[in-house]
Amino acid sequence: MNSKYYIPARSAPAPLTVDVTPESAGWTESSLFVVELGAGESVTRHSGDDEIIVVPLSGSATVSSGGTSFDLAGRSSVFDGPSDFAYVGIDSEFSVTSTEGGRFALCGARARNRLPFRYVPAADVPVELRGAGNCSRQVHNFGTAGVFEADSIIACEVITPGGNWSSYPAHKHDENSENESQLEEIYYFEIADGPDGSPGFGYHRVYGTPERPIEVLEEVRSGDVVLVPHGYHGPSIAAPGYHMYYLNVMAGPGEERAWNICDDPAHTWLRGSWEHQDVDPRLPLHENS
Repeated sequence: MNSKYYIPARSAPAPLTVDVTPESAGWTESSLFVVELGAGESVTRHSGDDEIIVVPLSGSATVSSGGTSFDLAGRSSVFDGPSDFAYVGIDSEFSVTSTEGGRFALCGARARNRLPFRYVPAADVPVELRGAGNCSRQVHNFGTAGVFEADSIIACEVITPGGNWSSYPAHKHDENSENESQLEEIYYFEIADGPDGSPGFGYHRVYGTPERPIEVLEEVRSGDVVLVPHGYHGPSIAAPGYHMYYLNVMAGPGEERAWNICDDPAHTWLRGSWEHQDVDPRLPLHENS
């Protein structure tokens, strides 16, 4: 039986494939919409109380707001390196139009301050290789604190080669303290097919503390979502032969926009073991050029 924190692919009405709002998630800050457009199609939305980052998952698009338009070159798939993106501030009408069609993530977070409509090229997205050995993964820090100016949203992409573990050791960020930031988190997954076209899969784990229990262990496939309202989360495991992608969208009610985490103390020793291992030679899967 699936957890209430698991949202299967294509559970939203077209043109959306994912529709996560603070209200539907049962929290207050983070949201994610994935829209799939055919050739020549467009979608128009109003940001309302949310700031929005528009990220192409596949295909290219033009994002327009307030009389200004930005052309997003995008990419063929999420495994083709970082994408350029656009930022839309609160209380703004905007449209996403795709000449040839594609799939686009609208990452959202409740915000207090209105910031300007902006464009960031793919070449400006920092690419980080994190971990080592079979815990190696590739992180696209396009919307993280300290990299991109925003009011509250924190967003990044993670590529995990087939057979590897990421979001590991498990960590949490569910309270505002000296060591943690209280952040609600959305995981959106895409899994690469096998060489014969067979559909890939992976697994994702969330577990809590005695004071705040939560139990999630889900098999994930392309288009699936897992919500992390609190608790330790990880690992995200890519099945051998199938690369895993996930998009993380986070926001919290605290005054500081920061990603401060606390490892599960039973497993934090693993970080020290990486000093004696090489990064997986398959990474980076695609250079940021």
